[in-house]
Amino acid sequence: MSQTVSPDALRLLEALDRPAALVDGDGKVSANAPFRGLSPQDRAAALADPAPAGWRNAPLEDGRRLVVAEPSAERLMAQERFLATLSHEIRTPLNGVLGMTGLLERTRLDASQKDYVAALRASGEHLLGLVNDVLDFAKLDAGRVELETAPTDVERLLQGVCELLSPRAYAAGLEIAWAVPAGIPMVLADDGRLRQILFNLAGNAVKMTKAGGVLVEVARRPSGGDGVRLRFSVRDTGPGLAREAQARVFEEFVQAEDGVRAGGAGLGLAIVKRLARAFGGLVGVDSEPGQGASFWFEADFEPCRHADPALALDGRTVGVVSRSAVVREAAARQIEACGGRAETFETVVEAEAVPPGTVLLIDPPATARRAAAPPKARPALVLLAPEQRARIARYRAAGYAGYLIKPLRRTSLAARVLAALSEQDAAAAARRAIATDDERAAPAGACGARVLLAEDNGVNALLARALLTREGCGVERVTNGEEALSALAAAPFDLILMDMRMPVMDGLEATRRLRAQGVRTPVVALTANAFEEDRRACLEAGMNDFLTKPIEPAALRAALARWTSPAEGAKLAS
Repeated sequence: MSQTVSPDALRLLEALDRPAALVDGDGKVSANAPFRGLSPQDRAAALADPAPAGWRNAPLEDGRRLVVAEPSAERLMAQERFLATLSHEIRTPLNGVLGMTGLLERTRLDASQKDYVAALRASGEHLLGLVNDVLDFAKLDAGRVELETAPTDVERLLQGVCELLSPRAYAAGLEIAWAVPAGIPMVLADDGRLRQILFNLAGNAVKMTKAGGVLVEVARRPSGGDGVRLRFSVRDTGPGLAREAQARVFEEFVQAEDGVRAGGAGLGLAIVKRLARAFGGLVGVDSEPGQGASFWFEADFEPCRHADPALALDGRTVGVVSRSAVVREAAARQIEACGGRAETFETVVEAEAVPPGTVLLIDPPATARRAAAPPKARPALVLLAPEQRARIARYRAAGYAGYLIKPLRRTSLAARVLAALSEQDAAAAARRAIATDDERAAPAGACGARVLLAEDNGVNALLARALLTREGCGVERVTNGEEALSALAAAPFDLILMDMRMPVMDGLEATRRLRAQGVRTPVVALTANAFEEDRRACLEAGMNDFLTKPIEPAALRAALARWTSPAEGAKLAS
């Protein structure tokens, strides 16, 4: 039976600037002017089901289907160039506002001024999130998503996502952690797109959750072939979702009621759905109102190497003390992944039931004003957020054998537990182990390091110089790639911070020329763009790392720890 096409639907068809047609169940066609202008042969080919190359055939819920011409390759390239330029032009001043707000927050302010600055930062971050989502969605909508696979370490992927979101979570009074069971192999995947899926899901969970925390996890699922099927889940303790909201939450510009209050354009989960489709996978959510939510993504991957079980804690019991269920579960699962057995407690008093000699991981309450002594005859490690490093000496004096930085890393956890069990000086062993696998616990700063800052925007350069100076660095600034090459020819540097987009010569071309000249100095890219393609372009040009503006102090400190060393001079070719 033929269906009547509404006037609104016809107006939408006519508004499209490329050929499009609506086909009902009986084959009746309603088309716009560009479609009617095609030859009869081209119209017939376009209406075939399945659609031929160059056409998109989208089934609708009422049984009809929408046939739309794909944009031409030239148009796609022009659209991508426009989006890249728009992204840079919008983000650059906005990043300057956020960066200078961060510096202002570290000055002496009265209570009212602190409230004003906090509101300014919140509004700026909200706007930046909207810009990122809209531009990313537009870029995905401009053409098909092409995946570039490479060996991917699943645990490091989850670790990176959680550590990137941890400042935002801790600032909101939340915990964030990840858990990977033993036996998860490395897989062939587009790690950038996979990271984007997890970052969007976890970022959404942090935004929606007002108390408690977020746990990012992965598990193997039955697979029908030779590959491995993985389900990535993000569980939160937020308000949960009603069943009717669950059916619509992955649609464009749709938000649950709490999402509207939290702010956003309703595009983050729509982007996840599109990327999941590119992986040939599924997305979904399990939730009950008031019971939190578990958003998940599941797909098949090709394993490229079996994971090393690394059962360093085999046969050992470790106690975990925390008021946070997220911290308790994540720590317990990491202990089990190392072959150990975990016992969890909410209070230190309860933990005194474990046998003497059992190592305890103690997560002190955020409101604790003093370092309470751990239970006697039980080596204890205190769990601290990165910004709480100043408390380490206090806890050592109280009798703790060492410390761990949250979110916990499995390798760090195993190393510290074994150090605490050692008959040697556990505190010294823990300090030695820190340098090997957890740069977050290293002393802040890169005193004496000479940094070349290539940044054309005056506001962003002021912010970067202020942050670098606080870390003890000497800074020389240039405004384009040619000036960077001249500065490097005149003097050695320990690190280069290179803006990607600059006049005269951009950062990518400058880095290519440096590498061609044999310069081995580490180069860290600075960019206002958040697209995965930018990250790939940086690495392909010979850059070593990537920082997104506005520069976060913790991210800069971590980059300095990775790429500068007091024992090494500038790495210039002879």
